[in-house]
Amino acid sequence: MNTRPPSRRLPRRRLAALAAAVGLLATGCSVLGSDDDSSDSDGANRSGAGRIKVTMVTHGDEGDAFWDRVKRGAEAAAAKDGIELTYVSDPDPAGQADLVREAVREGVDGIALTLAKPAAMKGPVNEARAANIPVVGLNSGIDAWKSAGLLEFFGQDESVAGRAVGDKLDELKAEHALCVVHERGNVALEARCAGVKKAFGGTTENLYVDGTDMRAVSGIITARLRQDQTIDEVVTNGADFALTAVEAVAEADSEADVATFDLNEDLVDAVRGGNVQFAVDQQPYLQGYLAVDALWLYRTNGNISGGGVAPVLTGPAFVTKADADSVAGFAADGTR
Repeated sequence: MNTRPPSRRLPRRRLAALAAAVGLLATGCSVLGSDDDSSDSDGANRSGAGRIKVTMVTHGDEGDAFWDRVKRGAEAAAAKDGIELTYVSDPDPAGQADLVREAVREGVDGIALTLAKPAAMKGPVNEARAANIPVVGLNSGIDAWKSAGLLEFFGQDESVAGRAVGDKLDELKAEHALCVVHERGNVALEARCAGVKKAFGGTTENLYVDGTDMRAVSGIITARLRQDQTIDEVVTNGADFALTAVEAVAEADSEADVATFDLNEDLVDAVRGGNVQFAVDQQPYLQGYLAVDALWLYRTNGNISGGGVAPVLTGPAFVTKADADSVAGFAADGTR
């Protein structure tokens, strides 16, 4: 005896509707549960790995305190945004270009880079753009980032910073400034010294040294100060070089004062103690932070800081003996 109830067939129209609904449900579950979303139009990861992947490529030397601050800022933004960050650097422009190309081959979701030698970055940036990888700039290249095809730029206008230093030297009644350039051809350093020369009412001369050999740097500054006792101001382009210049001034038995671009913990102490007159802070931690955060904002919300036409300035800000105490704690923490 058959105890099953008689079967009831659904009308053909209802069967079609039910099939469509089941299909939509399956598709929805697949989308919600999948990590493989390669869309470029919103916050999705191009590589399909779930987390946005960003590579930062700078021209900084390994172990340089300035670039350690840039890296720490980048890492802080990556931690906040849930970004998988890779930081690499090479002071050689060809090596830096290779690192950018490697990031392009890996299919990262964004690249942040410096333009210390803009011509070397032209090819790699074009390759990134062809692969639909957004590229932002930081630190170096404020005059080249738009023509290079970068999306945004975060840093200091070095010409403006240089002119501000020139004005400061006039206030301090200096007459003959020696601007020490530790990397020949670096557009940022050249722009700083050119700005000093443009604004300073006294005499400005550039002194080129090899920044990789600090002993040689000290010897060359010492020799120049001994040759010309009218030099009453030494302007350097980095905290470590300023501290070396202080020693060179003493060695040369010179009356010159020392001022600098950029700072670190030891430099802040030197300003507090009066051994260095002042420092210009471009806030490297902030540069690293903003560059990484900008790529996250672009990927997740389509935001472009500065509208893609204006840089986001992080300096210049002067640190003098009067206000050095206010930044000393941050410098000790490695964030200023």
